[in-house]
Amino acid sequence: MSRIGKLPVKIPEKVKVAVAGTTVKFEGPKGKMSLAFNPIVKVVVANGELSVTRPDESRLAKGLHGLTRTMMRNAIDGVTKGYERSLEVVGVGWTATLAGKHLKLVIGFANPILVPIPPGLTVKVEKQIINVKGPDRQVVGQFASQVRAARKPEPYQGKGIRYQGEYIQRKEGKKK
Repeated sequence: MSRIGKLPVKIPEKVKVAVAGTTVKFEGPKGKMSLAFNPIVKVVVANGELSVTRPDESRLAKGLHGLTRTMMRNAIDGVTKGYERSLEVVGVGWTATLAGKHLKLVIGFANPILVPIPPGLTVKVEKQIINVKGPDRQVVGQFASQVRAARKPEPYQGKGIRYQGEYIQRKEGKKK
């Protein structure tokens, strides 16, 4: 039995959970989410708890058991607390601003880069800090990764877009 998968997930009072076929819908104070799962595993909501079971000991069922339970827990955490990721823009004259439903990055290229903001995310820009918030952990992480990939931090001068608190190991420059 999966050590993670066998643990039930407690559903807070503020959250509504509904299972319909192979989809689970979550509704809480921070937003709404729906999550599809593989029909091999079964998801049951009873007594204020969500539990995931598997029918057999096959390799696929074992792998999906813990994965499904963790995704359900992340969804419940997302609609109650939400997820947040912060990025820093480091470089002289480099900026990030909001332009409608896009994040506009001026990061040393000839033209600014426009990154579309997915629905359900809240993006705030304060000076050189970009804050990304949302109920879906995967979407928040994917968007933050996409923004960081526009200009990864380089090791010589430290310029680029990095996660807040991320340490960039610096290299020594050319010697004369």
